[in-house]
Amino acid sequence: MRAPVHRRRGAARSGAGPRTPGGRAIDRRGFLAAVPAAGLGAALLGGCTPSQGVMADVDRVLSISLGQAESHPSYGSLVTFGERIAEATDGRYGARVYANNSLGDQQETVQLVSDGAIDMAVISGTQIENSSPRFLPMNVPGAFDDIDHQNRVMLDESIVGDLFASLEPDMRLTVLGGYTQGGRHLYTVGGPIESPEDLAGMKIRVQESEIFLRLIRNIGGVPTPLAYSEVYTALQAGVLDGAENNEISYVTQRHYEVAGHYTRTNHLVGFDFLLASTDLLEEMEPRDEQALRAAWEETQSEFVEIWKQETEAATEEMLENGVEITDPDPEAFGPIISETGLSILEDPEDLALYEAIRAVAEDGGAS
Repeated sequence: MRAPVHRRRGAARSGAGPRTPGGRAIDRRGFLAAVPAAGLGAALLGGCTPSQGVMADVDRVLSISLGQAESHPSYGSLVTFGERIAEATDGRYGARVYANNSLGDQQETVQLVSDGAIDMAVISGTQIENSSPRFLPMNVPGAFDDIDHQNRVMLDESIVGDLFASLEPDMRLTVLGGYTQGGRHLYTVGGPIESPEDLAGMKIRVQESEIFLRLIRNIGGVPTPLAYSEVYTALQAGVLDGAENNEISYVTQRHYEVAGHYTRTNHLVGFDFLLASTDLLEEMEPRDEQALRAAWEETQSEFVEIWKQETEAATEEMLENGVEITDPDPEAFGPIISETGLSILEDPEDLALYEAIRAVAEDGGAS
Protein backbone atom coordinates (compact mmCIF):
# COMPACT_ATOMS: atom_id res chain seq x y z
CA MET A 1 0.00 0.00 0.00
CA ARG A 2 1.35 3.44 -0.92
CA ALA A 3 2.65 5.36 2.07
CA PRO A 4 0.54 8.48 2.64
CA VAL A 5 1.98 11.98 2.75
CA HIS A 6 0.57 14.03 5.60
CA ARG A 7 0.17 17.76 5.81
CA ARG A 8 -0.45 19.83 8.89
CA ARG A 9 -4.09 19.53 9.90
CA GLY A 10 -6.03 22.59 8.79
CA ALA A 11 -3.30 23.81 6.44
CA ALA A 12 -4.49 26.23 3.79
CA ARG A 13 -5.05 24.88 0.31
CA SER A 14 -5.05 26.63 -3.02
CA GLY A 15 -7.99 26.85 -5.41
CA ALA A 16 -11.45 28.32 -5.07
CA GLY A 17 -14.20 26.14 -3.69
CA PRO A 18 -17.92 26.16 -4.53
CA ARG A 19 -19.67 29.53 -4.36
CA THR A 20 -23.15 30.89 -3.92
CA PRO A 21 -24.88 32.66 -6.83
CA GLY A 22 -23.69 35.92 -5.27
CA GLY A 23 -20.08 34.80 -5.35
CA ARG A 24 -19.60 34.00 -1.64
CA ALA A 25 -17.45 30.95 -1.05
CA ILE A 26 -19.24 27.93 0.43
CA ASP A 27 -17.45 25.57 2.76
CA ARG A 28 -18.10 21.84 2.71
CA ARG A 29 -20.81 21.84 5.35
CA GLY A 30 -22.47 24.85 3.75
CA PHE A 31 -22.56 23.17 0.36
CA LEU A 32 -24.06 19.93 1.63
CA ALA A 33 -26.60 21.69 3.83
CA ALA A 34 -27.69 23.77 0.84
CA VAL A 35 -28.35 20.75 -1.37
CA PRO A 36 -32.06 19.88 -1.59
CA ALA A 37 -33.22 16.29 -2.17
CA ALA A 38 -34.40 14.61 0.99
CA GLY A 39 -33.02 16.83 3.71
CA LEU A 40 -29.32 16.28 3.25
CA GLY A 41 -28.24 18.98 5.67
CA ALA A 42 -30.17 17.43 8.52
CA ALA A 43 -28.55 14.10 7.82
CA LEU A 44 -25.10 15.53 8.40
CA LEU A 45 -26.22 16.78 11.80
CA GLY A 46 -26.93 13.27 13.00
CA GLY A 47 -30.36 12.55 11.60
CA CYS A 48 -29.29 9.62 9.41
CA THR A 49 -30.60 6.15 9.90
CA PRO A 50 -28.21 3.18 9.64
CA SER A 51 -29.63 2.38 6.18
CA GLN A 52 -28.17 5.65 4.96
CA GLY A 53 -24.69 4.50 5.84
CA VAL A 54 -24.04 6.43 9.05
CA MET A 55 -23.59 5.23 12.62
CA ALA A 56 -25.15 7.57 15.14
CA ASP A 57 -22.04 7.98 17.30
CA VAL A 58 -19.36 8.79 14.71
CA ASP A 59 -17.36 11.98 15.15
CA ARG A 60 -17.27 12.91 11.46
CA VAL A 61 -19.60 11.88 8.65
CA LEU A 62 -17.92 11.59 5.25
CA SER A 63 -20.03 12.27 2.17
CA ILE A 64 -20.01 9.85 -0.80
CA SER A 65 -21.69 10.86 -4.07
CA LEU A 66 -23.20 8.11 -6.23
CA GLY A 67 -24.99 8.35 -9.57
CA GLN A 68 -26.88 5.08 -9.16
CA ALA A 69 -30.16 4.57 -7.33
CA GLU A 70 -30.55 2.97 -3.90
CA SER A 71 -31.61 -0.25 -5.64
CA HIS A 72 -28.22 -0.62 -7.39
CA PRO A 73 -25.68 -3.03 -5.81
CA SER A 74 -23.12 -0.24 -5.43
CA TYR A 75 -25.38 1.69 -3.03
CA GLY A 76 -25.63 -1.12 -0.49
CA SER A 77 -21.92 -1.80 -0.88
CA LEU A 78 -21.06 1.82 -0.09
CA VAL A 79 -23.31 1.73 2.97
CA THR A 80 -21.31 -1.27 4.18
CA PHE A 81 -18.10 0.63 3.39
CA GLY A 82 -19.24 3.44 5.68
CA GLU A 83 -19.99 0.98 8.45
CA ARG A 84 -16.55 -0.60 8.05
CA ILE A 85 -14.90 2.82 8.29
CA ALA A 86 -16.77 3.54 11.51
CA GLU A 87 -15.77 0.23 13.03
CA ALA A 88 -12.15 0.41 11.90
CA THR A 89 -11.67 3.98 13.20
CA ASP A 90 -13.52 3.39 16.49
CA GLY A 91 -16.18 5.88 15.46
CA ARG A 92 -13.86 8.73 14.49
CA TYR A 93 -15.25 8.56 10.93
CA GLY A 94 -18.36 7.21 9.26
CA ALA A 95 -19.96 7.87 5.88
CA ARG A 96 -23.24 8.68 4.23
CA VAL A 97 -24.08 7.79 0.63
CA TYR A 98 -25.92 10.36 -1.52
CA ALA A 99 -27.49 8.39 -4.39
CA ASN A 100 -29.15 9.45 -7.65
CA ASN A 101 -26.63 12.23 -8.38
CA SER A 102 -28.24 14.25 -5.58
CA LEU A 103 -24.98 16.17 -5.09
CA GLY A 104 -24.61 16.89 -8.81
CA ASP A 105 -23.73 15.04 -11.99
CA GLN A 106 -20.40 13.28 -12.32
CA GLN A 107 -18.56 16.18 -13.91
CA GLU A 108 -19.73 18.47 -11.10
CA THR A 109 -18.87 16.03 -8.33
CA VAL A 110 -15.34 15.53 -9.64
CA GLN A 111 -14.81 19.25 -9.14
CA LEU A 112 -16.53 19.24 -5.75
CA VAL A 113 -14.30 16.45 -4.47
CA SER A 114 -11.31 18.33 -5.86
CA ASP A 115 -12.43 21.44 -3.98
CA GLY A 116 -13.06 19.47 -0.79
CA ALA A 117 -16.78 20.30 -0.78
CA ILE A 118 -17.62 16.60 -0.69
CA ASP A 119 -15.33 13.80 0.43
CA MET A 120 -15.71 10.97 -2.09
CA ALA A 121 -17.54 10.18 -5.32
CA VAL A 122 -18.05 7.19 -7.59
CA ILE A 123 -17.13 8.24 -11.14
CA SER A 124 -17.26 6.29 -14.41
CA GLY A 125 -14.10 5.26 -16.17
CA THR A 126 -14.81 7.48 -19.15
CA GLN A 127 -15.33 10.48 -16.86
CA ILE A 128 -12.05 9.92 -15.02
CA GLU A 129 -10.37 9.66 -18.39
CA ASN A 130 -11.59 13.18 -19.12
CA SER A 131 -9.64 14.32 -16.07
CA SER A 132 -6.52 12.41 -17.09
CA PRO A 133 -5.78 10.53 -20.35
CA ARG A 134 -3.39 8.34 -18.33
CA PHE A 135 -6.43 6.24 -17.35
CA LEU A 136 -7.16 5.35 -20.99
CA PRO A 137 -5.57 1.86 -20.86
CA MET A 138 -7.96 0.90 -18.05
CA ASN A 139 -10.95 1.65 -20.29
CA VAL A 140 -10.09 0.10 -23.64
CA PRO A 141 -11.64 -3.05 -25.17
CA GLY A 142 -9.71 -6.22 -24.44
CA ALA A 143 -7.80 -4.88 -21.44
CA PHE A 144 -9.53 -7.20 -18.95
CA ASP A 145 -10.69 -10.77 -19.43
CA ASP A 146 -13.25 -10.67 -16.64
CA ILE A 147 -14.01 -9.01 -13.31
CA ASP A 148 -11.64 -11.26 -11.35
CA HIS A 149 -8.77 -10.18 -13.59
CA GLN A 150 -9.92 -6.59 -13.21
CA ASN A 151 -9.95 -6.80 -9.41
CA ARG A 152 -6.48 -8.37 -9.24
CA VAL A 153 -5.15 -5.40 -11.20
CA MET A 154 -6.97 -2.92 -8.97
CA LEU A 155 -5.28 -4.42 -5.91
CA ASP A 156 -1.82 -4.54 -7.48
CA GLU A 157 0.07 -1.52 -6.19
CA SER A 158 2.92 -2.06 -8.66
CA ILE A 159 0.48 -1.47 -11.54
CA VAL A 160 -1.99 1.12 -10.27
CA GLY A 161 -0.18 2.87 -7.40
CA ASP A 162 1.35 5.73 -9.39
CA LEU A 163 -1.68 5.98 -11.66
CA PHE A 164 -4.15 6.31 -8.78
CA ALA A 165 -1.98 9.03 -7.22
CA SER A 166 -1.44 10.92 -10.48
CA LEU A 167 -4.32 13.36 -9.94
CA GLU A 168 -3.12 14.44 -6.51
CA PRO A 169 -0.65 17.24 -7.39
CA ASP A 170 -2.90 19.27 -9.70
CA MET A 171 -6.45 18.23 -8.81
CA ARG A 172 -6.13 17.09 -5.18
CA LEU A 173 -7.91 13.86 -6.08
CA THR A 174 -6.90 10.35 -5.02
CA VAL A 175 -8.31 7.24 -6.69
CA LEU A 176 -8.89 4.62 -4.01
CA GLY A 177 -10.01 1.90 -6.42
CA GLY A 178 -13.19 1.05 -8.23
CA TYR A 179 -16.36 -0.93 -8.71
CA THR A 180 -16.67 -3.23 -11.67
CA GLN A 181 -19.33 -2.49 -14.27
CA GLY A 182 -19.09 -6.09 -15.38
CA GLY A 183 -18.61 -7.37 -18.89
CA ARG A 184 -20.46 -5.50 -21.60
CA HIS A 185 -22.25 -7.40 -24.36
CA LEU A 186 -24.47 -6.79 -27.41
CA TYR A 187 -28.24 -7.13 -27.52
CA THR A 188 -30.37 -6.81 -30.63
CA VAL A 189 -33.92 -6.74 -31.93
CA GLY A 190 -33.31 -9.16 -34.82
CA GLY A 191 -31.89 -12.65 -34.74
CA PRO A 192 -28.82 -13.92 -32.88
CA ILE A 193 -25.39 -12.46 -33.57
CA GLU A 194 -22.73 -15.06 -34.32
CA SER A 195 -20.16 -12.97 -36.21
CA PRO A 196 -19.37 -9.40 -37.33
CA GLU A 197 -21.14 -10.15 -40.62
CA ASP A 198 -24.42 -10.46 -38.70
CA LEU A 199 -24.03 -6.85 -37.50
CA ALA A 200 -23.67 -5.36 -40.98
CA GLY A 201 -25.80 -2.22 -41.22
CA MET A 202 -27.24 -2.59 -37.72
CA LYS A 203 -27.58 0.63 -35.70
CA ILE A 204 -26.14 -0.06 -32.24
CA ARG A 205 -26.52 2.45 -29.43
CA VAL A 206 -23.25 3.53 -27.81
CA GLN A 207 -22.06 6.10 -25.32
CA GLU A 208 -20.63 9.21 -26.96
CA SER A 209 -17.06 7.98 -26.69
CA GLU A 210 -14.40 7.45 -29.34
CA ILE A 211 -13.66 4.03 -27.88
CA PHE A 212 -17.23 2.79 -28.30
CA LEU A 213 -17.67 4.42 -31.70
CA ARG A 214 -14.52 2.76 -33.03
CA LEU A 215 -15.29 -0.62 -31.46
CA ILE A 216 -18.82 -0.99 -32.86
CA ARG A 217 -17.65 0.16 -36.27
CA ASN A 218 -14.80 -2.38 -36.24
CA ILE A 219 -17.03 -5.31 -35.31
CA GLY A 220 -19.42 -4.53 -38.15
CA GLY A 221 -22.18 -2.34 -36.70
CA VAL A 222 -23.19 1.29 -37.14
CA PRO A 223 -22.43 3.11 -33.85
CA THR A 224 -25.30 5.39 -32.86
CA PRO A 225 -24.79 7.69 -29.84
CA LEU A 226 -27.99 8.20 -27.87
CA ALA A 227 -28.97 9.12 -24.33
CA TYR A 228 -29.38 6.01 -22.20
CA SER A 229 -32.87 7.07 -21.12
CA GLU A 230 -34.01 6.98 -24.76
CA VAL A 231 -32.75 3.50 -25.65
CA TYR A 232 -35.93 1.57 -24.79
CA THR A 233 -38.23 3.66 -26.99
CA ALA A 234 -35.63 3.82 -29.79
CA LEU A 235 -35.39 0.01 -29.85
CA GLN A 236 -39.18 -0.24 -29.72
CA ALA A 237 -39.62 2.21 -32.60
CA GLY A 238 -36.92 0.66 -34.81
CA VAL A 239 -34.65 3.71 -34.56
CA LEU A 240 -32.06 1.35 -33.10
CA ASP A 241 -31.36 -2.26 -33.98
CA GLY A 242 -29.49 -2.94 -30.76
CA ALA A 243 -27.36 -1.66 -27.89
CA GLU A 244 -24.64 -2.89 -25.56
CA ASN A 245 -24.47 -3.20 -21.78
CA ASN A 246 -24.08 -5.66 -18.94
CA GLU A 247 -26.75 -8.19 -17.96
CA ILE A 248 -27.85 -6.28 -14.86
CA SER A 249 -28.55 -3.04 -16.71
CA TYR A 250 -30.24 -4.92 -19.54
CA VAL A 251 -32.66 -6.48 -17.07
CA THR A 252 -33.24 -3.53 -14.74
CA GLN A 253 -34.04 -1.30 -17.73
CA ARG A 254 -36.29 -4.05 -19.14
CA HIS A 255 -34.61 -3.79 -22.54
CA TYR A 256 -35.30 -7.50 -23.01
CA GLU A 257 -38.90 -6.50 -23.75
CA VAL A 258 -37.83 -4.82 -27.00
CA ALA A 259 -34.51 -6.52 -27.84
CA GLY A 260 -34.70 -10.22 -27.05
CA HIS A 261 -31.36 -11.47 -28.41
CA TYR A 262 -28.35 -11.14 -26.10
CA THR A 263 -24.86 -11.92 -27.46
CA ARG A 264 -22.09 -12.30 -24.91
CA THR A 265 -19.22 -10.59 -26.72
CA ASN A 266 -17.54 -9.37 -23.48
CA HIS A 267 -16.06 -6.51 -25.49
CA LEU A 268 -15.31 -4.35 -22.45
CA VAL A 269 -15.09 -4.84 -18.69
CA GLY A 270 -15.83 -1.39 -17.34
CA PHE A 271 -15.06 0.57 -14.17
CA ASP A 272 -16.62 3.03 -11.80
CA PHE A 273 -13.75 4.61 -9.84
CA LEU A 274 -13.95 5.83 -6.25
CA LEU A 275 -12.37 9.27 -5.92
CA ALA A 276 -11.44 10.76 -2.57
CA SER A 277 -10.32 14.22 -1.59
CA THR A 278 -6.54 14.14 -1.24
CA ASP A 279 -6.81 16.84 1.42
CA LEU A 280 -9.15 14.64 3.44
CA LEU A 281 -6.71 11.72 3.35
CA GLU A 282 -3.74 13.91 4.26
CA GLU A 283 -5.58 15.50 7.17
CA MET A 284 -6.51 12.13 8.67
CA GLU A 285 -4.30 10.47 11.24
CA PRO A 286 -2.20 7.79 9.52
CA ARG A 287 -4.01 4.99 11.33
CA ASP A 288 -7.39 6.29 10.15
CA GLU A 289 -6.30 6.74 6.55
CA GLN A 290 -4.91 3.21 6.50
CA ALA A 291 -8.13 1.93 8.07
CA LEU A 292 -10.20 3.68 5.41
CA ARG A 293 -8.08 2.26 2.59
CA ALA A 294 -8.25 -1.25 4.06
CA ALA A 295 -12.03 -0.95 4.45
CA TRP A 296 -12.28 0.05 0.80
CA GLU A 297 -10.12 -2.85 -0.44
CA GLU A 298 -12.34 -5.29 1.44
CA THR A 299 -15.48 -3.62 0.08
CA GLN A 300 -14.16 -3.56 -3.49
CA SER A 301 -13.29 -7.26 -3.51
CA GLU A 302 -16.59 -8.18 -1.86
CA PHE A 303 -18.42 -6.26 -4.60
CA VAL A 304 -16.95 -8.59 -7.22
CA GLU A 305 -18.80 -11.49 -5.59
CA ILE A 306 -21.97 -9.39 -5.26
CA TRP A 307 -21.77 -8.53 -8.97
CA LYS A 308 -21.38 -12.18 -9.91
CA GLN A 309 -24.48 -13.08 -7.91
CA GLU A 310 -26.49 -10.20 -9.39
CA THR A 311 -25.35 -11.15 -12.91
CA GLU A 312 -26.43 -14.75 -12.36
CA ALA A 313 -29.83 -13.59 -11.10
CA ALA A 314 -30.21 -11.24 -14.08
CA THR A 315 -29.32 -14.06 -16.49
CA GLU A 316 -31.97 -16.28 -14.92
CA GLU A 317 -34.52 -13.49 -15.33
CA MET A 318 -33.51 -13.08 -18.97
CA LEU A 319 -34.12 -16.76 -19.65
CA GLU A 320 -37.44 -16.67 -17.81
CA ASN A 321 -38.51 -13.85 -20.12
CA GLY A 322 -37.59 -15.71 -23.29
CA VAL A 323 -34.30 -13.98 -24.10
CA GLU A 324 -32.12 -15.91 -26.54
CA ILE A 325 -28.54 -15.87 -25.22
CA THR A 326 -25.73 -16.51 -27.71
CA ASP A 327 -22.08 -17.23 -26.90
CA PRO A 328 -20.22 -16.68 -30.19
CA ASP A 329 -16.95 -18.35 -31.05
CA PRO A 330 -14.23 -16.34 -29.19
CA GLU A 331 -12.32 -16.01 -32.45
CA ALA A 332 -15.27 -14.25 -34.12
CA PHE A 333 -14.95 -11.06 -32.08
CA GLY A 334 -11.95 -11.51 -29.76
CA PRO A 335 -9.12 -10.51 -32.12
CA ILE A 336 -11.04 -7.47 -33.38
CA ILE A 337 -11.76 -6.35 -29.82
CA SER A 338 -8.09 -6.65 -28.80
CA GLU A 339 -6.88 -4.91 -31.97
CA THR A 340 -9.33 -2.06 -31.37
CA GLY A 341 -8.04 -1.54 -27.84
CA LEU A 342 -4.43 -1.51 -28.97
CA SER A 343 -5.18 0.85 -31.87
CA ILE A 344 -6.29 3.51 -29.39
CA LEU A 345 -3.07 3.33 -27.37
CA GLU A 346 -0.35 5.37 -29.05
CA ASP A 347 1.68 6.65 -26.10
CA PRO A 348 4.48 4.29 -24.91
CA GLU A 349 3.42 4.85 -21.29
CA ASP A 350 -0.14 3.78 -22.16
CA LEU A 351 1.13 0.68 -23.93
CA ALA A 352 3.29 -0.23 -20.93
CA LEU A 353 0.30 -0.02 -18.59
CA TYR A 354 -1.83 -2.08 -20.97
CA GLU A 355 0.88 -4.75 -21.17
CA ALA A 356 1.13 -4.86 -17.37
CA ILE A 357 -2.64 -5.36 -17.16
CA ARG A 358 -2.53 -8.16 -19.72
CA ALA A 359 0.40 -9.83 -17.94
CA VAL A 360 -1.76 -10.32 -14.83
CA ALA A 361 -4.22 -12.35 -16.92
CA GLU A 362 -1.51 -14.32 -18.68
CA ASP A 363 0.33 -15.36 -15.49
CA GLY A 364 -2.87 -16.43 -13.77
CA GLY A 365 -3.04 -13.49 -11.40
CA ALA A 366 0.38 -13.51 -9.75
CA SER A 367 1.67 -10.04 -8.95
